[in-house]
Amino acid sequence: MSEAANLRVLVADDHPMFRDGVRAMLLSAPDMNHIGEADTGEKAAALAAELRPDVVVMDIQMPGGGGIEATKKIKEARPETNVLMVTMFEDDATVFAAMRAGASGYVLKGANYEEMLRAIAAAGNGEAIFSPKLALRLVDFFSGTARSAPPEAFPELSEREREILDLIAGGLKNAEIAKRLYLSPKTVRNNVSSILHKLHVADRAEAIIRAREAGMG
Repeated sequence: MSEAANLRVLVADDHPMFRDGVRAMLLSAPDMNHIGEADTGEKAAALAAELRPDVVVMDIQMPGGGGIEATKKIKEARPETNVLMVTMFEDDATVFAAMRAGASGYVLKGANYEEMLRAIAAAGNGEAIFSPKLALRLVDFFSGTARSAPPEAFPELSEREREILDLIAGGLKNAEIAKRLYLSPKTVRNNVSSILHKLHVADRAEAIIRAREAGMG
């Protein structure tokens, strides 16, 4: 592990404006070195293997496998690289998926400049770091005030919609889902439309990414 004064940081996010902001932040921090950027999960894993960063600032939702899958690959190849998840999502299922993948921390994109730098430094030192809201929920969970297992993914969906989303994440097409669940194709199409609307995703591919990151499929 590098000392704090020499933290080597790789940024992985598919939004150029966010990467620009993190790059500027790192370049202004005397104790951190910006060593590279990736805009897909596959590139993040490949660059991490090549550049050997101390910390990867990783967006969860990216093309090319997503941040959770990239984190798994990075930790398997080089356990000493720490991954700080940065995302807009704060649902419990995603938090636990990130933890299972080996992430050192999980910070929301709304974090301010000082919070983000502290989180990167903490991750670089091997500490577990979570934004305040997420930390409180984790304390509740592990103290036993929450349920003894991670909450069901996507509580905004009905039981039938979760069932269909799980099959979508497993690679099934609408016709196959209709046959599997003994539903009409129209019913499946209506449920898929409702799932996309409730998850605020643009298309089926994005829904699959969200579902797989939550452990479905």
